[in-house]
Amino acid sequence: MYMPESVSVRLAQAERLWLFLDYDGTLADFAPTPDHVVPQAEVVALIGDLVQNPLVRVAVVSGRRLGHVEKLVPVAGVFLAGTYGVELRLPDGERVDRVAYEAVRPPLEAVKPRWMALITGREGFFLEDKGWALAMHARFAESSEVEKVLSAARHIADPIVASGPFRFLGGHRFLEIGPRQAHKGRTVEYLLGRRAWPGSLPVYLGDDDKDEEAFGVIKARGGVAIRVSAEPRETMADCQLESPQIARRWLGTLRWFTPFGARTSMPGMDTKNKGPSELAEREPGIHISIPSPDTASADR
Repeated sequence: MYMPESVSVRLAQAERLWLFLDYDGTLADFAPTPDHVVPQAEVVALIGDLVQNPLVRVAVVSGRRLGHVEKLVPVAGVFLAGTYGVELRLPDGERVDRVAYEAVRPPLEAVKPRWMALITGREGFFLEDKGWALAMHARFAESSEVEKVLSAARHIADPIVASGPFRFLGGHRFLEIGPRQAHKGRTVEYLLGRRAWPGSLPVYLGDDDKDEEAFGVIKARGGVAIRVSAEPRETMADCQLESPQIARRWLGTLRWFTPFGARTSMPGMDTKNKGPSELAEREPGIHISIPSPDTASADR
């Protein structure tokens, strides 16, 4: 499979790989609702295969609550990060809460009934209580109501964010309030610092603005950032995979990863360095693009 030369070189020279993987929109398509928690057999098998390679480490870093991530990825030996890394489960089963729950919950309890009142009687809105955070989803709401409701929700929570250890997380038809540690970049820093793995190359796959916060950390560490989306936009990613299906196919090649000295070519890499058009003819549906100077923030 073709990869941009700069990425292929770093993968080929790595002694080990530490994969940081978003779930929704990266490993799997988006669920109909946040409470839809159904493991995908293909994803579970893929993660299970990857962790069998002693030279590959896997961390799933999701905005979902940890309990949901554990159900979606019922695989031993994986780092699981819920609520963007506020709550962690380590490969040995140890659980780590990076924020004191009792310090976070009271302010959220004050916000929750007011946010619920905003959406009562309005179709297409959903309030998700993650315990550590509150998220308002407006994916299926009327366009005329989305901005009005989300702006009102932000106004209600503004004083808490301004005076306490909280932050807003935004997105398409989405607003969330959570601890400042609900930050994928800080979570990656935490894991790389506390669970250092000498000789490993960090590789992050993600699809949205929360993952962009981790891309910067990964690249500062000399790692590889890969965006999973067919839509062009400004990004710090080194390259782009068009869909979760293609991302899984590429990740599947890494189950055979071995150090450079023990192989003649990198699994998943086209040794003839074929371009995307040649690849598309050979494996239809697979395209790995390099962000142009106009869309890659790292090149500005």
